[in-house]
Amino acid sequence: MFFTLKSFSRCLVFSWVSITRTKSIYFKENTVNMKKIILLASLFVWFTNSQAMAANSAQPIKSIAETAEQVSPLMNGQNIPAKIEVTNVKGEKLPLGEILNGKKTILFFYRGGWCPFCNTQMGQLKQIEGQLNELGFQLIGISTDNEQDLLKSIGKHQLDYQLLADFNSVVAQAFGLAYFSSQKTTDRYLAKMDLKNPLQKNKAGDKRLVLPVPAIYVIDSKGLIQFNYVNPNYKVRLHEALLLKAAELVE
Repeated sequence: MFFTLKSFSRCLVFSWVSITRTKSIYFKENTVNMKKIILLASLFVWFTNSQAMAANSAQPIKSIAETAEQVSPLMNGQNIPAKIEVTNVKGEKLPLGEILNGKKTILFFYRGGWCPFCNTQMGQLKQIEGQLNELGFQLIGISTDNEQDLLKSIGKHQLDYQLLADFNSVVAQAFGLAYFSSQKTTDRYLAKMDLKNPLQKNKAGDKRLVLPVPAIYVIDSKGLIQFNYVNPNYKVRLHEALLLKAAELVE
């Protein structure tokens, strides 16, 4: 339970009324003690409120969801996890905040270059990249691909924007997008896609492939999320016209 300024004020009023009803001699003898009580109470209010603010501003580590429908993504008004490390095409691990470098950013999460829906999305984003640049945005994609596969996607689509590797799904987890695929999906993807991503244990102790729910984040220059689109149905992606409209509204 936290003290509020309103409740604390009521305590002060009650104390003052009680004091005025006592004898003046008693008041004089206890003035010093009352001042100490008020000072200690004020310090307590400040400390508890500071603790509450710190708790609210901290970003707890999100767990990997059991299914795509159970993810709990970062929402509008929250800051990105700037200290989380991501790998570029050169194999360098850098903090996400350093990569964004104080620029307005369209950050999109996709499953990998092996996903046909992701490939379509990358092509669509390429078509509006010039318009996003004019609005002051940079475009960055993150997937579970390794650096070599990222280079293949860049060459295949002739991309000018950055692609980053989240091979262990650490960044996706920090954004609350990571989930365990089903056993059937895990077996099928490992066999047909020849994926090398490490399997992780779910609550039942079964080793599963971890993937990100496809998502797009519109981030301002301070690292604050201004708009997000997250859809567990990986076949449905945000229309580029809606993305442009959201970007236009960010100063």
